[in-house]
Amino acid sequence: MLEFPRWKYAIILLVVFLSALYALPNIYPQDPSVQVTASRGVEVDEALRTRVGEVLQTAGVAPKSVDLDEDAGNLLVRLHDLDEQTQASEALRTGLGENYTVALNLAPTVPDWLTRFGAKPMLLGLDLQGGVHFVMQVDQQAALERRLDAYAEEARAILRDNRIRYESVERRADGSILAVLDPAADVSRANSLLAADQPVLIRNVSGQRIAMRVPDSELQQISADAIDQNITTLRNRIDEIGVAEPVIQRQGNNRVVVQLPGVQDTAEAKRMIGATATLAYHSVVEGDAFEAQRTGIVPPGARLYTDRRTGGPVLLNRRVIATGEEMVTAQSTYDENGLPAVSVTLNAAAGSRMFDFTSANVGRPMGVVYIERIPQVRMVNGEEERTFRVSEEVISVANVNAVFGRNFITTGLDKAEADDLARLLRSGSLAAPMDFVEERIVGPSLGRENVERGVTAVGFAFIFTLIFFMLYYRMFGLITTAALLINLVIVTAVMSIFGATMTLPGFAGLALSIGLSVDANVLINERIREELRNGVPPKAAIAIGYDKASTSIFDANVTGILAGVALYAFGTGPLRGFAMTLVVGIIASMFTALTVTRGIATLMYARRKKLKSLAI
Repeated sequence: MLEFPRWKYAIILLVVFLSALYALPNIYPQDPSVQVTASRGVEVDEALRTRVGEVLQTAGVAPKSVDLDEDAGNLLVRLHDLDEQTQASEALRTGLGENYTVALNLAPTVPDWLTRFGAKPMLLGLDLQGGVHFVMQVDQQAALERRLDAYAEEARAILRDNRIRYESVERRADGSILAVLDPAADVSRANSLLAADQPVLIRNVSGQRIAMRVPDSELQQISADAIDQNITTLRNRIDEIGVAEPVIQRQGNNRVVVQLPGVQDTAEAKRMIGATATLAYHSVVEGDAFEAQRTGIVPPGARLYTDRRTGGPVLLNRRVIATGEEMVTAQSTYDENGLPAVSVTLNAAAGSRMFDFTSANVGRPMGVVYIERIPQVRMVNGEEERTFRVSEEVISVANVNAVFGRNFITTGLDKAEADDLARLLRSGSLAAPMDFVEERIVGPSLGRENVERGVTAVGFAFIFTLIFFMLYYRMFGLITTAALLINLVIVTAVMSIFGATMTLPGFAGLALSIGLSVDANVLINERIREELRNGVPPKAAIAIGYDKASTSIFDANVTGILAGVALYAFGTGPLRGFAMTLVVGIIASMFTALTVTRGIATLMYARRKKLKSLAI
């Protein structure tokens, strides 16, 4: 009657082995480290390694190792403790100068033989591992001005495409758009065309003037959409960086909170998530650019730019053919000459415009403008004032050799710029600029204390359970304790495999799942004891106890799983961490309580022919 198939033993052994293998990386601590990355035009090589060693020696810091990764373009200094990390960071920032970015980091120490199996440690949240906390303010006025500029440009295109002569179409200081038509132009037709294409705008016709205004409801919607798009873009950019379980949420009407676990230095994170680099493609205007630069007289419809490579002036048409905002995807690559490039794919509308332009301009030049918004900080009256400088440089002027549409490559960048620009274009552009109004670093020492407290809490819960079960259920208490230990290993392994993030609420979920596992084992043990009291033979009591308890355990745990799924689906941040560990823990506890403990009990008692009593 007391039977257990061999294939189930094989499954138990396989699950325990794989769980132990993939949970093992979590016993290897991370090394406090300092990462050195080169700025534009500076190389990371053996000379830098030697220089870093000299700087650290002068500062009295003896690192564990200094690892050079030329492919990634960085140098990693591993240190013994957090105090040395801080000391090394300050020494390297002073000793290396502005040509290098020095960032705090945490380097893994998992052996290579484990990483070859894809084993990696569990990710830790901001409250456990440390990281950075940003509060960013969205410049909603800039979003409104950008949309008004787009409305004005669209109005010019409508009038131009329909051959309606106009003197000017400009955005005024009060936020309205004024179109001044030629005295001979058909005002009624122009107004009808603008109304059909831009129905949201409120128009007022006076003589040869058409004034267009954006209604207040639309202005509010533009502001709200700007924040929503910025949150989406930030999430995409942080995914490109590779930060696990970031927290990105709206705060108030114009602020966004960003928390990045594991990131110990704000410089790299700020550079990536706050960047607004993009591309714009323009046709080249015929004319003497040097004369326009000298006299300041620029042809109508043109704008003067500077060529990055030569430093000379370039005249480009103000009308944009396509921009980075219209790109579907972008990849860093190399051109036929082996130089860094960005391969881009435009959306359908921009691809159609590019096809029309190249079809009509084969053999003529097209310019590519690299637009970057660079943050600046200066002291005014003893207070820090944050501003931004917009840099627009022509990175490429080349003849259109063949007709193309959605897919092409852009050159004129170095490798680091190409990589960064590809990531920014893939993640999308910000609808409005954002300023960092608050930034905090949550140190790993605080996280380490939280980890120790969480592990201590789970450990004490396990020890108290062990003592209770051993005293109350004796041999079956030992079986239950073994199952709880396997349960912990399985949960750790699953969360490590799927890249889930452990937070303090996650520790709470883990402790709760242990409690549910205890409940399941209590049900089983009490059922067995009840059958023994009813005079059922020991072996039959074990089998009947498991069979009768299984239904109750399954029903109770399914409701717990459903609650955890609901928390994960509709919750954010800490709630999702709690729900993740709870669901994984419940599933693991069902497996260990119903399968593992039954297998152990069967192995211990099934072959004993004259079994008269159980130690329960």
